[in-house]
Amino acid sequence: MTEVKPTATELATARGRTVPDVIAPGLRVLFCGINPGLYSGATGLHFARPGNRFWPALQRSGFTPRLLMPVEQQALLECGLGITNIVERTTAKASDLDDDEIRAGGERLARKAERWNPAFVAVCGLSAFRVAFGDRAAEVGPQERTLGGARLWLLPNPSGLNAHYQIDDLARVFGELKVAALD
Repeated sequence: MTEVKPTATELATARGRTVPDVIAPGLRVLFCGINPGLYSGATGLHFARPGNRFWPALQRSGFTPRLLMPVEQQALLECGLGITNIVERTTAKASDLDDDEIRAGGERLARKAERWNPAFVAVCGLSAFRVAFGDRAAEVGPQERTLGGARLWLLPNPSGLNAHYQIDDLARVFGELKVAALD
């Protein structure tokens, strides 16, 4: 499989699009991004921008047997994993979202968790999580609350722009979730 690379025109016209969820009933973990970026909007694939560390973190933590490319995102279902977003619309950057939109996305995520019944919902993005769920003190790791019956877990944003977490750090915290999801 090769990477899908959008043209400049495709990127310029990707704003406001949505990327379909990769979801099925009874997943072990439903991963949740903040919202799709323009690269994902242009390709229709989650975490699609080169340099995003979501896919390497999944592989290094043992969630997937090999490094998957974004074009292989449907293969996650075979591993008991899925992907959605807090906010569905594509933007150039997460800071283009307002707090009301993020809070509404948190409510929508709770309804998805209730409908699809994953064991865990893992939100990738500390700031968006804090806004979506009104928990300014939330830290990376398991959360006290549940979401639609699922255990809730907070992960760092895997974007290459997140300098606080390098790939080894991401693999470690993703691995902690993997251990909990196998219990």
